[in-house]
Amino acid sequence: MSDAAAGWTLEDWTRDVRAFAESRELADMAAIGYSIGAPFALACAAAGAVVGASVVSGTDELAHPMFEGVLEPEVSMLVRRVADDPALAEKLLAHQTDAETLWEVVTATGNSADRRIYADPAFDAAYRRALTEGFSQGPAGYARETVVAFSPWPFEPSKITVPVDLWYSEQDTNPFHSPDLGASLAARIPAARRHLLADAGTALLWTRAHRILRSLLGRTSTS
Repeated sequence: MSDAAAGWTLEDWTRDVRAFAESRELADMAAIGYSIGAPFALACAAAGAVVGASVVSGTDELAHPMFEGVLEPEVSMLVRRVADDPALAEKLLAHQTDAETLWEVVTATGNSADRRIYADPAFDAAYRRALTEGFSQGPAGYARETVVAFSPWPFEPSKITVPVDLWYSEQDTNPFHSPDLGASLAARIPAARRHLLADAGTALLWTRAHRILRSLLGRTSTS
């Protein structure tokens, strides 16, 4: 529910996380990045702001040259738009997106297993409440974060030394996630361990939460 900050970057994010942890006296903090949250969790890992990270159904560095020509058309268009004119892309995203629109996008890109989760009344209420809170200060924060995520990452994944778990489903149908389901990320991050599940959809964060948390806590010895 915080207000948006113009020009905010991933470097700013890692400083904010570090300052938050210090102000709350939180030691050995780990991070989970779901979907577009992947670069934010990995930025913290690269900066040493956390002792480990899990990427769950996460987007890759889609602006990286390795993905030239392999992205879905709508994803490629967004990446090009951000590269050509990030300010305009941010303005358009802010104009086009609100909590309800984002809900529709998320639920439309899931498979049948995901849709059963999204249709559960308790989950629906909790998720919609979270999205409403996320947009309570308007869409500028979401727009800025999206532009940041789809720009070249300002850190080198190969420099990450803390443990990283990469969780993907073979049935992930969201075109904004990793085109190769985390294979390239696993190759770029020496400390990464990739988990590719055959019996799950995009919504791994909720359907496999216990397994994801146990693995991250076990690898980081965080209690």
